Amino acid sequence: MIAIELMETASSTAAHLLSTLASTPLAEPAPKGIDTEGVVTFFASKIAPILLAVLGVIFIGRASRGEISKVLTSSAIAIVGLAFIAGAATLFFIGDYLIDLIFE
Repeated sequence: MIAIELMETASSTAAHLLSTLASTPLAEPAPKGIDTEGVVTFFASKIAPILLAVLGVIFIGRASRGEISKVLTSSAIAIVGLAFIAGAATLFFIGDYLIDLIFE
């Protein structure tokens, strides 16, 4: 008698579970690839200002100690580095334009 009730409970629970699974929509497939635009935006908006602030603090600290030549040298190196980064971004957009132009 107990076995029959146990089987009826198990079968009704299994039927309820299957009906619930059948009625729920399937999950959307996971995106493939990396959102590179999001990564670049994150670095440009969050990381770059922090690094520039750290450079500024270092430059101010050196200038207050009278190391003006080191400050000017470091500033020139930082400006050249920013120019290289800007040039790389420009070449990226020019390359993207050329690829779109060639493979239309």
